[in-house]
Amino acid sequence: MPSPSTPPAGSAAAAAAVLTSVHPDVIRTHILTRLDGPSLVAAASASSQLHSLSSDDCLWRDACVAAWPSVRDPRVAQAIAAFRSGHRSFFSDSYPVLHHHKLRRRRSPPPPPTPPAECLLSAVDVHYEGEAIFSRVHETETASGWFDCSPFRVDLLDLKESVPTRIQKSDGMSDEAWLRHLEESLSLSWIVVDPSRKRAANFSTRRPVSVQRHWLTGEVQAKYVTVVAGGPPGSAAEHVQCTATLTCGGKEGGRLHVREVSFQVEDMEGKSLSGKESLAILGEAMESGERKKAKRDSEGKERFEEHEERKRERRQRKQRREKALDLVCITVAVATFIGFWSFILFR
Repeated sequence: MPSPSTPPAGSAAAAAAVLTSVHPDVIRTHILTRLDGPSLVAAASASSQLHSLSSDDCLWRDACVAAWPSVRDPRVAQAIAAFRSGHRSFFSDSYPVLHHHKLRRRRSPPPPPTPPAECLLSAVDVHYEGEAIFSRVHETETASGWFDCSPFRVDLLDLKESVPTRIQKSDGMSDEAWLRHLEESLSLSWIVVDPSRKRAANFSTRRPVSVQRHWLTGEVQAKYVTVVAGGPPGSAAEHVQCTATLTCGGKEGGRLHVREVSFQVEDMEGKSLSGKESLAILGEAMESGERKKAKRDSEGKERFEEHEERKRERRQRKQRREKALDLVCITVAVATFIGFWSFILFR
C-alpha cells in the first residue's frame, strides 16, 4: 500500500517524479524535442526541473516553426530575437486566442509611451487538413502620413498572382458538403508583430466564421474575424472587427488556387479604419488583450455572431433615432407652414 506522501499513480506529480530519475540530457534531447508548443507549455509547468530544461530557445523556435512556417522569415526571426524570452514569449503571445477585451480606466499613472512603430510584420499561414499550403510575411510601413490617413488594409497577393494548392472537390460532393468540409479543414493564422513593442498577437479565429461560394465566379471566400475593443463606449469604434479574408478559385473539378489573402479593421458600421486608428487599436490589443486557450473550434464563430447581433441592434437604434428626428422635422415644418398662413390670412 503506498504511503500517504506517495503521489497517486497517473497524476502529473507522479509523472514529474518519474522524470526526475531520467538524465536531463535524455529529457532535453529525446523527449522535449518531440513535443509541440502546447505540450511544451504543459511540460514546463509540471516541475521546476522541466521548467529549467524547457527554457532552451531552440525548443521554442522549433515549436513556433512547426506551427507557423512563416516564422522562418529573417525579418520575423530578427524581431522575435528582441522579445524578452525570445520564441517562448512569441509563442505565449501568438498561440492563445485573442479575446475581446474592455478598456478600463487606469487608477495608477499611465506607463511611459511606447515609441511609435515604424513597421508592422504580418506572418500569415494557411493550413488545410493540418498541412501548410500557404505561408507569407508582409511588412507594412507605418511612419508616413499616407499610412495615417489611408484605410488600413494588407494584401499579400497582387491582382494577377495566385498560389496553387492541393485542395480539390471530390466527385459527387454537394456544394453544401464542400463548404462545410472547407470550414472544418481550412485554418488561418494572421500574426501581427510589432518590433517596437516587442509584442505579437494572432488576429485570426483560425477556423473561419463563414465560408461562401460566389454564385457567378465560383470562387470560395473564407473569413476569419477577431473582435477587439476600440474607441469609447457608444462610439462606432467601441468594438472593431479584424477580418482576414482568404479567397480561392479554380476550374470546376480542378485544384483550388489562393487568389486573395487580405486583412483590414472595420468599426461597427462597416467603415474601414485609417492606418493611424488601426495601429493604435492593434497595439492596445497586443499590449493588454486577454489571451485564452479556445475550448472549442466554434468559439470564435460564436463571438463573431454576438458581434453581428450588436451591430444589428446598433443599426436598429440608429434607424429609430433617424425616424424620430424625421418626425420632429416634419412636425416643425407643418406647424411653421400653418402658422405662416394663419398669420397671412388673419392679419
